[in-house]
Amino acid sequence: MSGQRTEPSDPYFPANGDSRYRVHRYELALEYRPGPNRLAGTARLSAIAGRAPLTEFHLNLAEFRIGRVLVNGRAPHYTHRGGKLRIRPAKPLPAGSAFTVEVHWAGNPKPVRSPWGGIGWEELTDGALVASQPVGAPSWYPCNDRPADKASYHISVNTPSPYTVVAGGRLLTRTTKASTTTWVYEQSAPTSSYLVSLSIGMYQTVLLGDPGLGGVPQSAHVPAHLLPRFSRDFARQPAMMRLFEELFGPYPFGEYVVVVADEELDVPVEAQGLSTFGANHVDGVRGSERLIAHELAHQWFGNSVTIADWRHIWLNEGFAKYAEWLWSERSGGRTAHELATAAHRLLSSQPRDLRLSDPGRKLMFDDRLYQRGGLTLHAIRCALGDSAFFRMLRDWATVHRHGVVSTVALTHHVARYAAEPLDDLFTAWLYEPALPPLPAPARPPIPARPGYPPTNGGSKGGRGKTGPSSSRG
Repeated sequence: MSGQRTEPSDPYFPANGDSRYRVHRYELALEYRPGPNRLAGTARLSAIAGRAPLTEFHLNLAEFRIGRVLVNGRAPHYTHRGGKLRIRPAKPLPAGSAFTVEVHWAGNPKPVRSPWGGIGWEELTDGALVASQPVGAPSWYPCNDRPADKASYHISVNTPSPYTVVAGGRLLTRTTKASTTTWVYEQSAPTSSYLVSLSIGMYQTVLLGDPGLGGVPQSAHVPAHLLPRFSRDFARQPAMMRLFEELFGPYPFGEYVVVVADEELDVPVEAQGLSTFGANHVDGVRGSERLIAHELAHQWFGNSVTIADWRHIWLNEGFAKYAEWLWSERSGGRTAHELATAAHRLLSSQPRDLRLSDPGRKLMFDDRLYQRGGLTLHAIRCALGDSAFFRMLRDWATVHRHGVVSTVALTHHVARYAAEPLDDLFTAWLYEPALPPLPAPARPPIPARPGYPPTNGGSKGGRGKTGPSSSRG
């Protein structure tokens, strides 16, 4: 197809996403049969053209069979190759105009290939789950696959009745007819395509604590045989929610859901309003508690406050790493400075070729990015002092709630809370690969911890997510 030239939406993944338009709503109607792993779907996208007329545009979609494509109710010319559905409307779409795209597709979903292995739709022994970070969303639905293009979602899934279907957002209806059940979810908050998740399996549903008036409803979907261990391992999640609301501001979504798959997963996976853990993360002795804190913190940092493109991924992972340290500090484990000291010692023995502000695709999920991201926030805390730091942190999550941010936006934000310029700190920690010295603890000393119950997870100070599989946490 000829026509307009597409500027890359993301320098790390130039084939994903189309910056010439944006989607503000997806309506997905899916039918899934676990046995043959067969998915059939219809997607209706409500979108807005950018500053130039659209003579063509594209969606990302894996190698499914396409049944029909419509733009504003009319059949366009389209091609579907290499994970791209290229569409040329019958008439060019005027700049700034609203338009709809309808796509019908079917096939056997599977992970899409990436530098970190297959990501996206994963067929399980009995069911399926979706873990899309960073570019796995096209493995199951057509989308403008770039993190800055956030939209609301309405998702309907029909599947055999014994299965539970879990998606991020509010469950609107569950309707059973004959041997199948249709589950309908609504996620009204702006959501990036990689943060749309789906889990289909044999689960029991449990509530985590009593949210009380104005509290955040928290539930979990867990295989029955894992419930005793799960009850102990996740007992402190409601306390984490209270702490993070205190530190980061109100929880940004309507509910928070945890799914435990009945299989081992390399790492847990965050999605919008939902996190998925593997059976291996449920051991009955709270061995993965820091990961529970990490995934919950992503609801503020990554999901609500979303990166403009993948160069800024440390704004997701560094903030979630530091949230682990804050939970440890405030729940009776090691202080953030003790954990920062351990992280600095670890990084001192490793290669120093990672630039936090732009790590490159090869290193964007390297464990050093997580650790150095946490250290950078600790350095900012030491420079500002606790009072200004925690005001800065809460305001960052509040001002940019449901928005899109970059590293430069953060440095401008932090500078407003500093008594003196922080240019040297930003240059050393964000823009140079050399490891700066460990910052001194803030003075006055870190305040006494409030009375959250002691935790095993924080005191162990285990390593962050490592290796290629860390792309899913």
